[in-house]
Amino acid sequence: MASVSDIDPPETPDTSSIAMALDTSAVAKIAHLARLEVADDDLDGYAAELSNILDLVEQMQRVDTSGVDPMAHPLHMAQRLRPDRVTEADQREHFQQHAPLTEDGLYLVPKVIE
Repeated sequence: MASVSDIDPPETPDTSSIAMALDTSAVAKIAHLARLEVADDDLDGYAAELSNILDLVEQMQRVDTSGVDPMAHPLHMAQRLRPDRVTEADQREHFQQHAPLTEDGLYLVPKVIE
């Protein structure tokens, strides 16, 4: 009788060369989750475009970057800093007059997540 240690674990499939293709049902689900209205006629086009983007990301992930130092910006430049000072007048009360609900200077919004 074979013991558990005698059984070889299943091989993990190499997914590095599998292209990620989205179908229209996946795009419709993504649009629903993102609360985007997408016409049924446009789903095929979005599926193709998103699949192309995922293919590009896959190509970029295959590039060997082991000898590349991480950078915050592609150009070696110092960021220009400006003085931290107020440049506009406080108009919170003016803007909140147009808001449906406010309380203590804050905007009140409907609960989205249960």
